[in-house]
Amino acid sequence: MSGQLHLNVNILNSGVFGGSWRFPGTDGLASYTIEHYTSIARKAEEARLDAVFLADGPLLDPSTKHRTGNNLEPSTVLARIAAQTERVGLIATLSSSYNDPAELAGRLGDLDHLSGGRFGWNVVTTAGPVAARNFGRSGEPEHGLRYRRAGEFVERVVAAWAARTEYASPQGRPVVVQAGGSADGKRLAARVGEVIFSAEQDIDLARAFRTELREGARSFGRNPDEIVVLPGLSTVLGSTEAEARRRREQLDEVLPDAYARARLASQLGFALDDLPDDEPLPAELLDAPDASTGSQTFNRVVRDIIARENPTLRQLLRKLSGGGGHRIVVGTPEQVADDIERWFRHGAADGFNVMPDVLPSGFDDFADHLVPELRRRGLFRAEYEGTTLRDHLGLGLPAAPAVDRGPLEAAR
Repeated sequence: MSGQLHLNVNILNSGVFGGSWRFPGTDGLASYTIEHYTSIARKAEEARLDAVFLADGPLLDPSTKHRTGNNLEPSTVLARIAAQTERVGLIATLSSSYNDPAELAGRLGDLDHLSGGRFGWNVVTTAGPVAARNFGRSGEPEHGLRYRRAGEFVERVVAAWAARTEYASPQGRPVVVQAGGSADGKRLAARVGEVIFSAEQDIDLARAFRTELREGARSFGRNPDEIVVLPGLSTVLGSTEAEARRRREQLDEVLPDAYARARLASQLGFALDDLPDDEPLPAELLDAPDASTGSQTFNRVVRDIIARENPTLRQLLRKLSGGGGHRIVVGTPEQVADDIERWFRHGAADGFNVMPDVLPSGFDDFADHLVPELRRRGLFRAEYEGTTLRDHLGLGLPAAPAVDRGPLEAAR
């Protein structure tokens, strides 16, 4: 583990909380303008963060009925951000299930070259029937097939990047980013991932996850020190603890109930219709075979919360705040810095993929008050020492994989 944290900011529309777009003083439609992204990116660069991160899915999300969505294609947005920044890294989410490796290698390789070597690719194995229908398919690919395809897909893209002689990357090739806590996801991370996003809520489980990934990388002949693990972290900040808790309560009050219920239902794999708010979820539903078509990682995270805390449905909806299952920390900059330092010193994280509660105000608080506190403790850089994303992350350049040039396994 290096001596300093790595920090990304996830520019997730109006903020990670399901009701963030309704928070007082927030422009609920700002995420449909390019200035929303470029201004946050410039702020991230001023704070010397490693990178900005854009989530995405190749679909029109039905949940936009209840909250704003991510409807600007990430490589397009990051091209504009690249033109308005100089050092901050640029990470785009793009599907390995519904793209062509040669086309994607060319598109992102060009962006990496033009940005001066600041690009990273977050590989996702797109889940869900909505995306499948968007590509004319009757159902989504099976989980294991998506990950087998992803491993080969990434190796082909990396090999194409490594082979470039014209417009080559100043950092050797773009950084490969990956997230996934399922068995298939962890195997893919150990095989090809360089920056790994995780969703652990418990510090000891997070440490075990990081250790498992590093050992998995070793089993693939990789250097385990070339793995950077960044758990997701949602922050709610206030100048006092009471102020931070009031902010959290206000965010819970503006959370659209229909959105929160629909998101939780998709994670658990069963409907919540007619279930009472003030009782725990029925054991017979939780014991039934999992029918979730979403992320196995978040399914496990939510079920772990239920097993550990036995909350009522209302309590569970409030705890998740429509945000999906990443850990939420509420408090003053000093209190949140204590939490971050504890996880870092414990070996549970190399840093964090930060998802502020509300954008831009929550990130302004993070950059203006929490980052200086981390810097005061010697945990975070005062200046960039290099120019590329690999420089920021302390990553070397591993050998390019040898790839099979035969047909790529179809995601069907």
